[in-house]
Amino acid sequence: MISVNIIAKNEEKNITDCIDNVIDWVDEVVVADDSSTDKTAELCKRDKVRFFSQKWDGRCDLQRAFALEQSQNEWILALDADERISPELKEEVLALVKNPPAVYAGYNIPRKSYFLDKWISEMGWYPGYQVRLFKKSRTSVTDRLVHEGYIIDGPIGTLKNDMIHYSVDSVEHFSVKITRYALLQAKEKLNRKPVTFSDIFWRPVATLLRSYISQKGYKDGIHGLMVAYFDAITNSLTYMNLWDLQNKEKQKLKQKL
Repeated sequence: MISVNIIAKNEEKNITDCIDNVIDWVDEVVVADDSSTDKTAELCKRDKVRFFSQKWDGRCDLQRAFALEQSQNEWILALDADERISPELKEEVLALVKNPPAVYAGYNIPRKSYFLDKWISEMGWYPGYQVRLFKKSRTSVTDRLVHEGYIIDGPIGTLKNDMIHYSVDSVEHFSVKITRYALLQAKEKLNRKPVTFSDIFWRPVATLLRSYISQKGYKDGIHGLMVAYFDAITNSLTYMNLWDLQNKEKQKLKQKL
């Protein structure tokens, strides 16, 4: 009745626990892997796991769309490799799929995210609703480089119990992640108005203050402060990348003239 979709790239640290979390109560697990070079593929050689590896160059939207297409069941539960289903959410999902209300084509799930082993309750991190349970026949994937998600053709309900997200396990890992994210976000903004001095100087400052003060990051202590700083750094890198990309486009136009 349920197919689990997992997208992955070099997730040998997470993939086994992610699969173990669901393998006993779903019909299949579809892993869409982005050309991993670690042991991800080997760890996915298991009963009920269908593993596919292609080169998506970080296009998570294409990975999600591929996993959705390969799934053999109508109900899809979508996960990232660093996410887990809580016992309470498992029971809620099973009960719902067994007797689904006719009105809903998909469901939002609250996500409890951890930064360096601490649950971050503020700054919009919680409940952080994600559309992750849905009917295959009523679902497509957004065409975006970042913040990709699912488009549901029909009403969306909301579940009560949490998905667990082990988002950040080290500062080094998160630094690499936000660097990549900032570049992708800059590419999405490429056709917007030219970047100014104010964008590069003031936007990160405003982001830091919003995250830490307006969104109450201070309530999460030093972890909240670090998250706020990372938000500001991501914003800064995004607009510096955007400035760089826009200026390279200008140079290309000049060379053509």
